[in-house]
Amino acid sequence: MSGTAQIGVTGLAVMGRNLARNFARNGLTVAVHNRSFARTEALAGEFGHEGTFVPARDAREFTAALERPRRLVVMVKAGDPTDAVIEEFAPLLDPGDVIIDGGNAHFADTRRRERELRARGVHFVGAGISGGEEGALHGPSIMPGGPAASYASLGPLLERIAARAPDGTPCVAHIGPDGAGHFVKMVHNGIEYADMQLIAEAYHLLREVAGYSPARIAETFREWNAGRLHSYLIGITAEVLAHRDAATGRPFVDVVADRAEQKGTGRWTVQSALGLGVPVPGIAEAVFARSLSGHAGLREASRGLPGPAAVPMEAGQAARFAQRVEQALYASKIVSYAQGFHQIRAGSEAYGWGVDLAVVASLWRAGCIIRAAFLDRIRGAYTADPDLESLPADRGFAEELGVAQDDWRTVVAAAARRGVPAPGFAAALAHYDALRAPRLPAALTQAQRDFFGAHTYRRTDREGSFHTLWGGDRSEIPERGAG
Repeated sequence: MSGTAQIGVTGLAVMGRNLARNFARNGLTVAVHNRSFARTEALAGEFGHEGTFVPARDAREFTAALERPRRLVVMVKAGDPTDAVIEEFAPLLDPGDVIIDGGNAHFADTRRRERELRARGVHFVGAGISGGEEGALHGPSIMPGGPAASYASLGPLLERIAARAPDGTPCVAHIGPDGAGHFVKMVHNGIEYADMQLIAEAYHLLREVAGYSPARIAETFREWNAGRLHSYLIGITAEVLAHRDAATGRPFVDVVADRAEQKGTGRWTVQSALGLGVPVPGIAEAVFARSLSGHAGLREASRGLPGPAAVPMEAGQAARFAQRVEQALYASKIVSYAQGFHQIRAGSEAYGWGVDLAVVASLWRAGCIIRAAFLDRIRGAYTADPDLESLPADRGFAEELGVAQDDWRTVVAAAARRGVPAPGFAAALAHYDALRAPRLPAALTQAQRDFFGAHTYRRTDREGSFHTLWGGDRSEIPERGAG
């Protein structure tokens, strides 16, 4: 079956296998390849009834099975394994062929690979794919970058397998040149970290302050999922909290060790934000919270530190507190998503990508892990005003934040009084207050910098940069070259 496959997938672990099945289920002939041919044969044998697969034993047989222009999806581990696969396949390709990296690659690696393959005439597409193994099979959110010309042949195939938003739009679109797709996927994962941390803090507050059982909290999350907080993560949280461990009969959440692991994309988001000079404290606190949870020795050494005594709440108080937590969670989510979109804009400007934030929000409405009802409103906000500086500046979101702020502050204060860590809620509230403050203490910080390092400062009453002679008569001199 030489040259008959419309697309190929190499790397048939769970994500690659399910993606190949998704293509086949949607009427495409799919060439499949894996380092172990036994896995390739197993896929074709077990799922051959779902569509047409062309098993390939090696790279040459795999590329020969693809129609022109060849389109091959690489689904292997990020880093050196991806480079190794590219080096294996690139010499077998012709100008105009397309390599698609569907893994969680660092966007800087994607930029390098795109540049190197461009010199050979081969298109390289870094495609962020979100939705986990179920999304890969049933419809993920796909964020492809790379040359715009490559999307002409690749886009229609991706649109067949992508998730569909409630309005029927496929959750895939060309994001921008070189590393834009993987950058947007990286920030998506950073927002995911923040979202999960906020949900975990809401659970912890309902349990430790309101005194709710996991089963009762599950019901609370189900109620929230029927309203403005409707999202994939809220829905699965309710399922997890309602589940009981079969071996012990205890709530499942109580038998899971309280150490959250991470694969690195959240950390990359924070590192990138630092490089761009973009504030993402919600994402950063979520990354640090996971890190802290894994430092068992540090936590054990501090277990005896004093803290406030627990004071049980009455049923009416607990119910009212749960309502306040819902407000705090919603407001904090708005702020965290706003930070992520701000970072995408900053990255787009820094690297010249021209990313459309309304399109990004549109792609996240279905298929991905952070899919949520209010993403349609985020899409609407950026559609109405593509130059919108920040989501809290949108009239509708600003009004909701204003309504939520009193309850939000009460929840953060209650967490502090009761000794329940809530860094995500606190960081989001602090960010909100910093945005709305007429003046920040950064004025003092910059004055200090001028005192010890002659770093200069700007004034509020005239243009230019200045330095005060702190060690002498404390006279002020303009910076050299300043207007």
